[in-house]
Amino acid sequence: MEFKDYYQTLGVTRDATTADLKKAFRKLARKYHPDVSKEADAEQRMREVNEAYAVLSDPEKRAAYDELGRGYEPGQDFRPPPDWDAGFEFSGHEFSRDEAADFSDFFAELFGRMGGAGTRHARAGFRMQGEDHHAKVLLDLEDTFSGATRQITLRVPQTDAQGRMRLATRTLKVKIPRGVRAGQVIRLTGQGAPGTDGAPAGDLLLEVQFKPHPRLRADGRDLHLTLPVAPWEAALGAVVPVDLPQGSVKVRIPEGAQSGRQLRVRGHGIPGQPPGDLLLELRVVLPPAATPKARQFYEAMARDLAFDPRDQGRA
Repeated sequence: MEFKDYYQTLGVTRDATTADLKKAFRKLARKYHPDVSKEADAEQRMREVNEAYAVLSDPEKRAAYDELGRGYEPGQDFRPPPDWDAGFEFSGHEFSRDEAADFSDFFAELFGRMGGAGTRHARAGFRMQGEDHHAKVLLDLEDTFSGATRQITLRVPQTDAQGRMRLATRTLKVKIPRGVRAGQVIRLTGQGAPGTDGAPAGDLLLEVQFKPHPRLRADGRDLHLTLPVAPWEAALGAVVPVDLPQGSVKVRIPEGAQSGRQLRVRGHGIPGQPPGDLLLELRVVLPPAATPKARQFYEAMARDLAFDPRDQGRA
């Protein structure tokens, strides 16, 4: 996927104000609108101008685009990193496929799940509750096993009096419930947009995702872990300890286990009603033949066992 420079498309600088963007868009619309333009590629150019303006005229999308696009040149190969939008507070609805159909894959990849501005307009004298805001937050997997209270810092796009976009931050103390799982939403009442004429504020909806863990991977309430075992543990069977965030659990390795075999330990995943399971994938690890004695052991096995692992795949 190629990186798109929306500022270049509109012919504005990166510190362009809201008025600058609107002026540039109107000028290009007069030039490329298919109903009036004589340009051969007017329809395509108009789509590109519409897409660029849709992003840069929205403070939320512009802030995310600026954050993600630092250091990229137009046409450069581009892939957004995982969870790039974590910590951005945004408002409004998600874009449907139909709404973004006229825009590029680049737009869909970045903003397909990120809401539009979606501002509510209230008539004078009418009370209207503030709209809900949304943000994705990354938590440590350990937080789900005991619950925790965490300081969460969010980046909030704002437009100043001169019409220039800036990123403000706000920090909230958030109670993480025990057993929270990836994709679950924590609702903070009254932390969204303010209401009008004394109406209550909206809520802030925090979508939980987990930071990468060095050993564990969460899938719903289940936990996946690769468990190294010694050759004698795999061949003879053994009971080995497995360290988990909630404590150690002993697991029986069946006799004759091979690398890649999966074991399920019920009830030792993420807490819940019911709790998830722990899924272990065995990986047999050979000790190095780094000493004379270790080499003698391997030489004795090669001589006495007469084992050829490649025989098992032959007809």
